[in-house]
Amino acid sequence: MDLAVKYVDKQAIAGAFGRAASYYDTAAKLQQQTGEYLMELARAEDTGMRVLDAGCGTGFFSERWKQWGKQVIALDLAAGMLNHAQSQQVADYYLQGDIEHLGLADSSVDICFSNLAVQWCNDLPCALQEFHRVTRPGGFILFSTLAQGSLCELEAAWERIDSYRHINQFLSLQAIADACQPYRHQFIHKQYSQYFPQLLPLLNSLKGIGATHLHRGRQQGLMTRKRLNALSEVYPRNNGNYPLSYQIAFGVIYCDK
Repeated sequence: MDLAVKYVDKQAIAGAFGRAASYYDTAAKLQQQTGEYLMELARAEDTGMRVLDAGCGTGFFSERWKQWGKQVIALDLAAGMLNHAQSQQVADYYLQGDIEHLGLADSSVDICFSNLAVQWCNDLPCALQEFHRVTRPGGFILFSTLAQGSLCELEAAWERIDSYRHINQFLSLQAIADACQPYRHQFIHKQYSQYFPQLLPLLNSLKGIGATHLHRGRQQGLMTRKRLNALSEVYPRNNGNYPLSYQIAFGVIYCDK
């Protein structure tokens, strides 16, 4: 089974998230919900002092780990995000880097934490292998990621407007579970739904977290009032609101090496 999504434009990702840094935390409600759930899972497994927050964003959860008394390494691909995190002094160390090529020594952290970041990787098994490599024996990995079926309402609406791809491609739940198979692990699936009174705030919620369509070959173009109205007309409603659903996969990997 092919576990790699269509090639990801990481330069575009870094730019989009860097531009979103200043207002990310106010827009990133989903990230905060999924991160809180990962922190709940961590309470049951908590061991060791050094934590890698891989794909730290603004450092919202780096700071949470630091409040738990941990020594935190904040890592992100986007310089803008990392600069924002450092300005808030949310971690002990800051490292700009790629999750698929971590610039850390083997067995150098006790806990690897990655909240809604690995969906931007070209190769999920490679990312998990890197997490496993840098985590010491007896440590553990916590991650969450978007799965296929996320943003399905928006995707269905766009398909009625034109033939371009507007939604990022995400791995299936089965593919994500398969990537965890080489390790002793827990795998959990949850659906999160958000509701918006108007379509524009829904679209801004995606733009606000940098999560626009960032795969190579993406359709370029401005959202005109005409296109917005057309999209609004075909978008499904739930009690008058515009729904937006996310399929989230959570993994806990135990490093028994």
